[in-house]
Amino acid sequence: MRTVLLTLAMSRLLDKINAPADVKALKQEELKALAAEIRDELVSRVAINGGHLASNLGVVELTIALHRVFDSPEDKIIWDVGHQSYTHKLLTGRRQRFDSLRQYGGLSGFTSRDESPCDPFGAGHASTSVSAALGMAKARDLAGDDYQVVAVIGDGAITGGMALEAFNHTGHLGSKLIVILNDNGMSISPTIGSLSKLLGRVRFNRSYYRASEGSKKVLTSLSLGNKIWQAGQQIKSGVKSLVMPTVLWEELGFAYMGPFDGHNIVELESALEKAGTYSHKPVLLHIVTTKGKGYAPAEGNAVDFHGVSPKKPSKANGAAKMTTYSQVFGQTIHRLVKDDPKLVVITPAMPEGYCLGAVMEEFPERVFDVGICEQHGVTFAAGLAGQGFVPVVAIYSTFLQRAFDQIVHDVCLQELPVVFAIDRGGIVGDDGKTHQGTFDLSYLSLIPNLVVAAPKDENELQHLLYTAVKSGRPMAVRYPRSSVLGVAMDSEFRAIPIGKGEVLRDGADIAILAVGATVAPALVAADILAAQGIEATVVNSRFVKPLDSQLILDVAGRVNSLVTVEENVLCGGFGSSVVSLLAEAGLNLKVKNLAIADEFVEHGTQAILRAKYNLDAEGIARESISLLSQNGQGSLSTSACQTTSDQL
Repeated sequence: MRTVLLTLAMSRLLDKINAPADVKALKQEELKALAAEIRDELVSRVAINGGHLASNLGVVELTIALHRVFDSPEDKIIWDVGHQSYTHKLLTGRRQRFDSLRQYGGLSGFTSRDESPCDPFGAGHASTSVSAALGMAKARDLAGDDYQVVAVIGDGAITGGMALEAFNHTGHLGSKLIVILNDNGMSISPTIGSLSKLLGRVRFNRSYYRASEGSKKVLTSLSLGNKIWQAGQQIKSGVKSLVMPTVLWEELGFAYMGPFDGHNIVELESALEKAGTYSHKPVLLHIVTTKGKGYAPAEGNAVDFHGVSPKKPSKANGAAKMTTYSQVFGQTIHRLVKDDPKLVVITPAMPEGYCLGAVMEEFPERVFDVGICEQHGVTFAAGLAGQGFVPVVAIYSTFLQRAFDQIVHDVCLQELPVVFAIDRGGIVGDDGKTHQGTFDLSYLSLIPNLVVAAPKDENELQHLLYTAVKSGRPMAVRYPRSSVLGVAMDSEFRAIPIGKGEVLRDGADIAILAVGATVAPALVAADILAAQGIEATVVNSRFVKPLDSQLILDVAGRVNSLVTVEENVLCGGFGSSVVSLLAEAGLNLKVKNLAIADEFVEHGTQAILRAKYNLDAEGIARESISLLSQNGQGSLSTSACQTTSDQL
């Protein structure tokens, strides 16, 4: 029986695909079966490992067609966002490693130049593909080469300001380039904005193109037909803009083709081959797909199946799923919006990710989904704040990086009271190096006028959010991607004094200054140390900026050794600020900064990664003992950005 099952498993067409050339070798009648096998592989693997499902199911046929028409890696295929590249990975020599997807040391959940020459550009953030593709096209032209460059961009990513800038520049340069618009009406949530509405008019009016192409064939087959057709082109743009608003792309300098059925491989191959023949201008190839195609649960609920969590062992007695920090944020904001008519919420394309459903339902006019436009979202918030409103920008740490200039110039320079609710701060986990929130404490702390805080638990999160919206100044509240600790929640909000931390445990041997999600493991580390006869002071530092200087200096003056702990890069972070404070005060004690080394954090579970960087309880305790065991008093490190063995 085992032999029979093994034979059946090995008979899959997918198991014969080890390189793009193998896809080209398949017969046309085999492609539908290959697509079905790929979908089965995607559903089964993502169920185990977690990952992006609906978006990948929607591009199976497109990916097959791309690799049948073009020659990767010589031809450059750029995916925007890279999370829709799973089928691409299966067809480009990574099938046998696909079970390692999003696992520590395994395949990335996004495209990665380090992983395969078939990934010419890494992409974990949206709206970058057209810019990168244009750069590659110009590099090709300058070098005298002759390969194709293809960018695949979703209708959500195309609304991003960077994508629109790239379209403008591409049309200006007129470079040979193919942009495939994968139009499914979705980014993570349903796509918003006037451009989305424009695409919707095209998406649901394919009959225009059928009629247009049919008319051309009839007219050109008749006497004088070509002249009649050419005369008709003089009024075509006016009529077309009324019936089909494709004139936008043509005015930008692109040849527009479509829309085409994104699940019809024969039609896609024909369209791609034709697009590849254009040499005098860039082409926009519009295809219409269904997100979650071929898997009924995902087709019916593409939002929930955009990102799927890995399977976990079932809990005994059907224990309820733990509340997340994101849910606490949503619940807190709902209460705050009810109490303050001037409070508004801004989110870049992910209201569900920030658990804003209830707020949107009750106060739809006060929640603004700006699309994948982080820069616009922050300056939009600044405009609201300048007119007396209190905007809360709900955003993931990794995406807030994209709006750094707007935070500096448009918010903090003008001291406008914008609140940044930063989800997924710190080690995010399996989404990998493009999504880890390990830079925010550093890049925010260097901005004047901005308060930067991180709660130790969910109860403190609600109080810090309340403090922020009542503060009348720019303030960032950063919290992790995880379940809450399960502490009791106060029924009434209270303001926390800005810049004030708290001592959670007293000890005379060593001080552990922790911030945010590292406070809980620091307390456990203190228990581990106590079992070995070492008494530690544990401080919930709470504010990264301004530091509670008085508290830190007081604690430092009572011990000979001090450890700082943060889920952030070492350079410029909380520990760096503490070292500077101690140096200015002339204190001479042994200090160890536990933080992320000067590197990008790869994908892996949060537990694995925290252990790697000594940010779990055991690591904090071990590094504290190591510091205490050093001979002599040591001296204060004045170079907190150095990732020496003494610091990490």
